[in-house]
Amino acid sequence: MLMRMKPHRYLGALLAASALAGCGGSGGGGGDDHHDDGHTPPPGGSLPDWSTGPAACVEGRAADFPCSGVDLRSRVPINAMGGNTGNDLWAWTDPDTRREYALMGLDNGTAFVDVTDAEAPVFLGRLPTRTVPSTWRDIKVYQDHAYIVADGAGAHGMQFFDLARLRGVTAPQTFSPDGVYLEFANAHNIAVNEDTGFAYAVGTNTCGGGLHIIDIRTPNNPMFAGCHSPRYTHDTQCVTYQGPDAQFAGREICVSADENRFAIADVTLKSAPLTLAAIAYPDMVYAHQGWLSEDHRYFFLGDELDEMNLGVPTRTHVFDIAELTAPQYLYAYEAGTTATDHNLYVLGNMVFQANYRAGMRVLQFNDLAVADIAEVAFFDTDPDSDATGFVGAWSVYPYLASGNVLVSDTRGGLFVLAVR
Repeated sequence: MLMRMKPHRYLGALLAASALAGCGGSGGGGGDDHHDDGHTPPPGGSLPDWSTGPAACVEGRAADFPCSGVDLRSRVPINAMGGNTGNDLWAWTDPDTRREYALMGLDNGTAFVDVTDAEAPVFLGRLPTRTVPSTWRDIKVYQDHAYIVADGAGAHGMQFFDLARLRGVTAPQTFSPDGVYLEFANAHNIAVNEDTGFAYAVGTNTCGGGLHIIDIRTPNNPMFAGCHSPRYTHDTQCVTYQGPDAQFAGREICVSADENRFAIADVTLKSAPLTLAAIAYPDMVYAHQGWLSEDHRYFFLGDELDEMNLGVPTRTHVFDIAELTAPQYLYAYEAGTTATDHNLYVLGNMVFQANYRAGMRVLQFNDLAVADIAEVAFFDTDPDSDATGFVGAWSVYPYLASGNVLVSDTRGGLFVLAVR
């Protein structure tokens, strides 16, 4: 089912950010239908009064924040965006103006922030949740449209929003979606393959919790395309494969964290996706999320609960997937912190990690076959502690052309950082 809304630019009068704080979704939510990954992050509590920058990293600190090789350009607090807690993060660059925008998930909706001037970001407004507030919200972008899902928020579906509507906005707005895809109720996450125009919702109440495949090639008319449902999938990355396994060149491949396994699937034929491999790894507790190296040879995976349950340092698990049907677990890189890891992304030979209370950590790698990987920079968005737990840096976005890096923090809000 697809619910359409009439296109429009803005709703209501120009609102101050403080007026948005009480505006959330209401009604129609249903029960607590999310898949629990072993934790429920605590509420944000009183929001910290940390520096909003700018501040250079000097002698290990940038204003309130421990750091190394990373400067604070700015910070947008949670309450300045009309939310109570923060979660996921993505970004959009306007192809016409080249302006850069952060799309940050909040408990009660999605915030849009113009970060083109990194030291003076502008909050443009918020798209409220369709149902009720939730800890889990995820956003991805295709062809200038944002696709937004939520978990633990009843029958939220997938909101889609034409990001071109942000052009010319100068004061905070309350936006509504251009439409809602309702072929699932809840989803824990969503991935998009921008090369093919397909989206992959995971952890939904459909497809056995596996890949719920959506054709978004017409961005404002998403259509159900198929399922891959061997088991619950917590997160996935789907790419047009250009790696060393020649038999799969040009195929559409999804690499997934499935709670208790690491899995690879060929989803080229949407009506009949095929699992190519599924393996466990040592000391596995909860396979949470990961990302491919740019040459599609290696996969970096974060296990969200191994630090807490096993008492190990913050770990990044490395897999060699030179043969997609026979992936090999190599080792776990252990950091000098004990914080719980969350989302990570790869750019070049750098891994940008959001590691909750340890903040953003940047790893550099060369020859992964011999474990040539080490931390080269960090910015601690939660300076109070580096302990395990589910407060702090949730996600990181390192792909802006400006070179600025965005981080979402559950209590601290949106950080705009510069890695030297």
